[in-house]
Amino acid sequence: MPHSDTAYAIIAERIGGLPGVAEKKMFGGVFFMVDGNMVAGATKRGAMARVGKPNEAAALALPGVEAATPSGRRMAGFVRIAEPALAEAPETLERLVDLAFGFAASLPPKA
Repeated sequence: MPHSDTAYAIIAERIGGLPGVAEKKMFGGVFFMVDGNMVAGATKRGAMARVGKPNEAAALALPGVEAATPSGRRMAGFVRIAEPALAEAPETLERLVDLAFGFAASLPPKA
């Protein structure tokens, strides 16, 4: 399953070793979950993060970040950053991962 090696490396370094974090193949990429809740993942076009509705405006204000529309329909609380923007500003993905991890960690664990 092809995915952005850059995005994968940034996400793995940021949260890969934390307690409760696991990897799961989904949406055509590799995603990181905390206690069963999606945080962020590397896709073939860059990265996607579940920042949650409360953090969506802050995430969309970051350079290169846009609303996630994987099936042509906007997914509330999800954002993406394309590979070209990721290459120019990897710190943007680091910030997205921080927002997404905080949101996912606030949710109840999934069984």
